[in-house]
Amino acid sequence: MEDTNYKIKVIDPDPIAEQIRAKVSFAPRLGIVLGSGLGGLADEVEVVARIPYSELEGFPQSTVEGHKGEYIFGYLGDVPLVLMNGRVHYYEGYTMQEVVTPVRVMARLGADTIILTNAAGGLNESYHPGTLMCIESVISTFVPSPLIGPNDDKLGVRFPEMSEVFDPKLRALLHKVADEAGIELEDGVYLQITGPAYETPPESRLFAALGADAVGMSTACEVIALRHMGIRLLGLSCITDLAINNENTNTTHEEIQKIANEAGRRLITLVKGVVAQM
Repeated sequence: MEDTNYKIKVIDPDPIAEQIRAKVSFAPRLGIVLGSGLGGLADEVEVVARIPYSELEGFPQSTVEGHKGEYIFGYLGDVPLVLMNGRVHYYEGYTMQEVVTPVRVMARLGADTIILTNAAGGLNESYHPGTLMCIESVISTFVPSPLIGPNDDKLGVRFPEMSEVFDPKLRALLHKVADEAGIELEDGVYLQITGPAYETPPESRLFAALGADAVGMSTACEVIALRHMGIRLLGLSCITDLAINNENTNTTHEEIQKIANEAGRRLITLVKGVVAQM
């Protein structure tokens, strides 16, 4: 969408979706963003096609270790879905409009429900590394909105309503699946920061005082972009470290990946259970 009155470039996801349709004839009903620790879900899918982001013109490329950078199309049970295996992040130098392009493309391909997963630092003192959290809402105040700039009316309205961003029926289903599987699941609020530096102890205390239970460097911006498009959402965080107590810990990317991978089987059980009963 061109508007010379705006300096921010709004990216149209439709040309990218058309590139994908030219490569694979597949209509996903569901999209899943594979955060840290959930990559093993791809092994549970009957794969129809894989499309690396590098094959798509105008598509942002992931530069972070552990984020592969590909779409995977296939079936989980009898549900046709698309997996986003690897995010791009604001701290990599992309604009926020570029950051949300991959999830917008999934929606334009036909996914009217999207499950967002991530690894996050714990701000709730009752959490521990490995805690799984159903995201009940987000705080996006500390990052730019992906909706800044001209509004693309074919995607959504200028001022989207955000009082209930995650679908209550999907959240209830997630808890049902967790109870049936004997998996501990908390409810909490996720707060996004820009990164790439981890939060300082005073920042962690500030975020907790604002009502956040977990903090990370993704997801909230995707929530805004997808709610703008009217997409039904479910969010799930794996708590990989206790940010609220990090005065006495040294958080590293490697340690976070390790904890997320250890929690991966429980994450996969929950996502598979929700998909089977949707």
